[in-house]
Amino acid sequence: MIQVPGAAPKAVRTKPAPLGISVTGLQQNELLRALPMDELEHLIPDLELVAMPVGKHLYDFGEKIDYTYFPTTSIVSLQYVNEDGVTTEIAVVGREGVAGVTMYKGERASNTAVVQAAGYGYRMRTDALRALFAEGGMLAQQLMRFTSSLFAQLAQNVVSSRHSSIEQKLCRWLLERLDRSPSNELKVTQELIANLLGVRRESITAAAGKLAGDGLIQCRRGMVVVLDRTGLERCAGACYFAARATAAQAMHSH
Repeated sequence: MIQVPGAAPKAVRTKPAPLGISVTGLQQNELLRALPMDELEHLIPDLELVAMPVGKHLYDFGEKIDYTYFPTTSIVSLQYVNEDGVTTEIAVVGREGVAGVTMYKGERASNTAVVQAAGYGYRMRTDALRALFAEGGMLAQQLMRFTSSLFAQLAQNVVSSRHSSIEQKLCRWLLERLDRSPSNELKVTQELIANLLGVRRESITAAAGKLAGDGLIQCRRGMVVVLDRTGLERCAGACYFAARATAAQAMHSH
């Protein structure tokens, strides 16, 4: 197994595995699936399977982060709330990654993490994750790679906010959820999309109407159904593909 230079050797784990935790279940999270089997099994005693309902705040800006979350079927929106209470989404995390990583004791959250699509995930106390990170191995490498891909997503969001049309922003927002969803049906309201993108609801309604008119999506009450993903990708523009390519490169580099 790859070891970070100077890392402490792995300690013998004596804590029993929690009920309901299985390797198959853990591997629904792509970051955990990338770990060697012995390293994945090494994590099991510290993991807990949790339900992640819509609207649940995993942590809020400025708070001490107690748990790190590895989503499996849920989607987490990372948000920044300014002094006026205006919320803007800065990134999204699903089964490909992790939310709430802290690298030093007492670190405070730099954003707010809210469950945006209900599902499940695994959580681990942040102090336990820091101890495992110090042991080195593939887990440390995967966490650093995902952090790099998250920064790339943040950068592309900044570029998109300045140079993309409302329609392009909407397409990219929908595609980012579609990438992390088991189906083409996204439970979301146009008001929520507008709030997270920082635009007027009327603008989202108009853009969604145009996409629906072109046969790319279908809008129902509280739901958007993607009918033509390829067409949606064409409308999204370069930012969506740039962020996706950078993330893939970061997660699969050696």
